[in-house]
Amino acid sequence: MNNKLFWTSILVVLVFGTILFGQFFVDPAMSRILAADPNLPPSLDYPLGTQSEGRDVLVVLALGAPMSLLIGLIGGSVALLIGTVLGFVSGYLGGIVDAIIRTIVDVGLTIPAIAILILIAASFPSITIVMMGLVIAFTSWMQPTRVIRAQVLSLREREFVRLAKLSGASNFQIIFFELPPNLVPFLASCFVNAVSTAMLASIGLEVLGLGPQHTHTLGGLIYQGIYYNAMWRGLWWWWMPAIFILVIIFLVLFFLSLTLDEISNPRFKSIS
Repeated sequence: MNNKLFWTSILVVLVFGTILFGQFFVDPAMSRILAADPNLPPSLDYPLGTQSEGRDVLVVLALGAPMSLLIGLIGGSVALLIGTVLGFVSGYLGGIVDAIIRTIVDVGLTIPAIAILILIAASFPSITIVMMGLVIAFTSWMQPTRVIRAQVLSLREREFVRLAKLSGASNFQIIFFELPPNLVPFLASCFVNAVSTAMLASIGLEVLGLGPQHTHTLGGLIYQGIYYNAMWRGLWWWWMPAIFILVIIFLVLFFLSLTLDEISNPRFKSIS
């Protein structure tokens, strides 16, 4: 387990370190329209070629990858924060509070999230990175709420909860101070899954042309390739690198989530 955690950590640092710091090693001016000759294939001067608008694809990727990751972090963080609060309250208090929250979650999970995202995103004439992250969080908090509630239902019967009650701790103190430390690995795994879900949702909106208009993102690069028929024109360097980077990101997030699940769930340890 320690060996797997070590190599997963190395992989996370390498991939996300490259994404976060790569933007400081390129010239942002090359991401502007007509910064270079259009439709140039990969070469020594332009390792990933240029777009029909004359943008350097490598520079657009270096600037867009951190923005796509930022959307995922914003959406995942807000969704997990809401889900954590509601899940802890619902699972611990039970009764009418649990019934109300559980019903809202069950109804929300039956509604196609992508349809709501399209309606909300299309209603804004212009959308920013933060706005997009919040829009995605609005439709992503139900699943964390459900899984966290299930964990709290088992935790509230543990001895340390009973001891906290006997010592005079209030429900607020137990919910927000006694229970969370016992779910740190599980919450970390939920956070990784929430970020993955938010990134996937943002890519879907961006490919449809509903992403940030004035900020480079990986989904926006793919959308531009679709808009200018890059695939049918043989301009593979326009869209394929963005897809490759997304695959790498999601694979790393998957391995990280799997490792955290093995730490938090003893049954996964016995299986592995």
